[in-house]
Amino acid sequence: MFSKDEWTQKEFLQNKKELEKKGIEVILIDTILKPIPNVQTLVYNPYEMELFPANTVFVFYCDTGKTTSERLSYYKKKFPKHKCISLRGGRGYFRPNLQLLDEDK
Repeated sequence: MFSKDEWTQKEFLQNKKELEKKGIEVILIDTILKPIPNVQTLVYNPYEMELFPANTVFVFYCDTGKTTSERLSYYKKKFPKHKCISLRGGRGYFRPNLQLLDEDK
């Protein structure tokens, strides 16, 4: 799950669901002041982000995913107690109506 620095939307939704079962918060961080419809996001605010528990996962997004991917090393240094991931494709690639369906076991 954390072997990659970048998650697709599907990976984001799957990992968020799995981590929240373990009590770990996954927060989608808006770095461009353009929220994604139908998804809870938090505007990038270092002071507010430091208040989250140490095991929180921050998933950063921009318009295309390129800028947040390039800045990921900066975010990791800024928030060493948290996991930092970039959203592949950013806001432009995000499909607000995409849902995960539980597979029959």
